[in-house]
Amino acid sequence: MSGGGPPRKRNFKIEAFKHRVELDPKYAERTWKVLEHAIHEIYNHNASGLSFEELYRSAYNMVLHKYGEKLYDGLQSTMTWRLKEISKSIETAQGGLFLEELNAKWMDHNKALQMIRDILMYMDRTYVPTAHRTPVHELGLNLWRDHIIHSPMIHSRLLDTLLDLIDRERMGEVINRGLMRSITKMLMDLGPAVYQDDFEKPFLEVSASFYSGESQEFIECCDCGNYLKKAERRLNEEMERVSHYLDAGSEAKITSVVEKEMIANHMHRLVDMENSGLVNMLVDDKYEDLGRMYALFRRVPDGLSRIRDVMTSYLRETGKQLVTDPERLKDPVEFVQRLLDEKDKHDKIISVAFGNDKTFQNALNSSFEFFINLNNRSPEFISLYVDDKLRKGLKGATEEDVEVILDKVMMLFRYLQEKDVFEKYYKQHLAKRLLSGKTVSDDAERSMIVKLKTECGYQFTSKLEGMFTDMKTSQDTMQDFYAKKSEELGDGPTLDVHILTTGSWPTQPSPPCNLPTEILTVCEKFRSYYLGTHNGRRLTWQTNMGTADIKATFGKGQKHELNVSTYQMCVLMLFNNADGLTYKDIERDTEIPASDLKRCLQSLACVKGKNVLRKEPMSKDISEDDTFYFNDKFTSKLVKVKIGTVVAQKESEPEKQETRQRVEEDRKPQIEAAIVRIMKSRRVLDHNSIVAEVTKQLQARFLPNPVVIKKRIESLIEREFLERDKVDRKLYRYLA
Repeated sequence: MSGGGPPRKRNFKIEAFKHRVELDPKYAERTWKVLEHAIHEIYNHNASGLSFEELYRSAYNMVLHKYGEKLYDGLQSTMTWRLKEISKSIETAQGGLFLEELNAKWMDHNKALQMIRDILMYMDRTYVPTAHRTPVHELGLNLWRDHIIHSPMIHSRLLDTLLDLIDRERMGEVINRGLMRSITKMLMDLGPAVYQDDFEKPFLEVSASFYSGESQEFIECCDCGNYLKKAERRLNEEMERVSHYLDAGSEAKITSVVEKEMIANHMHRLVDMENSGLVNMLVDDKYEDLGRMYALFRRVPDGLSRIRDVMTSYLRETGKQLVTDPERLKDPVEFVQRLLDEKDKHDKIISVAFGNDKTFQNALNSSFEFFINLNNRSPEFISLYVDDKLRKGLKGATEEDVEVILDKVMMLFRYLQEKDVFEKYYKQHLAKRLLSGKTVSDDAERSMIVKLKTECGYQFTSKLEGMFTDMKTSQDTMQDFYAKKSEELGDGPTLDVHILTTGSWPTQPSPPCNLPTEILTVCEKFRSYYLGTHNGRRLTWQTNMGTADIKATFGKGQKHELNVSTYQMCVLMLFNNADGLTYKDIERDTEIPASDLKRCLQSLACVKGKNVLRKEPMSKDISEDDTFYFNDKFTSKLVKVKIGTVVAQKESEPEKQETRQRVEEDRKPQIEAAIVRIMKSRRVLDHNSIVAEVTKQLQARFLPNPVVIKKRIESLIEREFLERDKVDRKLYRYLA
């Protein structure tokens, strides 16, 4: 075989069947009649006598022979005729049988549709897609929708029946929920649009009208708690109704209707309701009602903010009354305890009823911060409360109890804007506790200092820690003193000295009083010992801070040991050499400052059960014309009698002013240091920015006054740390 090019490709072709099949002209009509009869038999429940295989083949052949259109149109007209007949049957159903008849016919239609679809499966798969016709099952649903559901005689009756049943159920009647579920499922099967347009929209409108009326009725006759219970019940009922026989998509819509009509529309009235609204619930600790209000109001826009706003204004108002009530200010410990009780109460409400909602916790904190700082004595009172607890209030308490109380105090401390004022008072009170040996537990004291240190840093507590160091050093010093000087001291008075580092302790310069000769001798021996062992130090006796134990013998030889202050000891020792002394005699001999002397004599002569001195004339106050006598007739069941022990108490107005002045003086260098730090890093800054930065830096300790900041800037300009800009007078420049 020879050839000059590539081999040619052969094209294979399938030829059409040459033999023409002649169809009976009446084939299609005859075959359709068979299928039509079968469809009627299926609707008549006589499907058991049919051969589905033969029917399928007949339908298959009709489509194969291009009679798909005739088959489809015939099916459509046959089903339409059947559904019109079914419609008449449903329309004639009376009363409660209406829904049952509709449901029964719907079930029949669904079964018939399933069988018809199986017979016409080939048409469904081939003819329907190519001819762009509706699939058989969908066609059956559409015809049911058009001829049954949208039938003028059925459409409104169906809606009225469904809404009537729901209304009766709302009024407490029991209805056939299974039947309702079948009907609403039928509407959903016909398409979401059918369910929504023919049932859901009217249902929501009627529900809105129902709940609008009912809520109006409830709010006129119920208190807030009962109204909320009813609203909650209605809401739960609607959610339950959806779960039983409505489409799940309806839940959000119907609950929104109930929320709007029963809660949102009456929100303000409910919260402010007289004798039962939010404030009453807070006052009476109605956790259940508050929890219900929170759960319901969170479902509506601005619901929680409304509760929060009313709670905040209530807290601020009651807090303001609490911190400005003169009666409550008489007892600082009770004052702080009341604050803690209020905080505990509202913490529990937020925890139990409001699910620990952070926004409510923030509102509570801001309210407490607001009213605690309305009273400028709050720092002093909180320190006094701690003092009371660490003196006696925590005796017998477990370590956990102590921690709980101290943590609560720290919570109030965080609200203080003037933490430096608290520090001043705390230092004074701690000093008195340590020096009088009245602290209940060193561990508790140290725990409090650790908490303050964590909160405010080392600088805040360094002096407090120094006070503890001094106490330990003093013990060691006294042991060494008695070890070396015991023979020299003999049987004289026993001295216990606390050596306090200047700067760590809140000592005020006080003129030394005249100590009794016996005490003075021991003091001088200690002075020479101490200065001999420590070079370059000075000792100044703080007689206003000391205590003494002295033995006294009264009438009939009755002996007592009196625990008194150093000043009281100086006064009592004078009566060893005199039966009676005038106020002026005592003042001359002791040189105790007048204010201290009067307090001292008052506690010795005017306190029932502690009156070791007798005063003439007898009165509660001390005057310069009084005469004092040793009280021979003094008796007590106790051998050891405490007289006028140093107990921390509220400062008098002059003392308060003095403390405030000291605080203001201490603040000046802190403000100046902050200004210099800021200007050093920024070099040039305007006045308002400096004030803002200084406030930000110092607010952990106190809120600086802008006027004071301005004065400190002026002082720094005078000392040439800063200068004003020559063009813009509000600008400052840092001078290196």
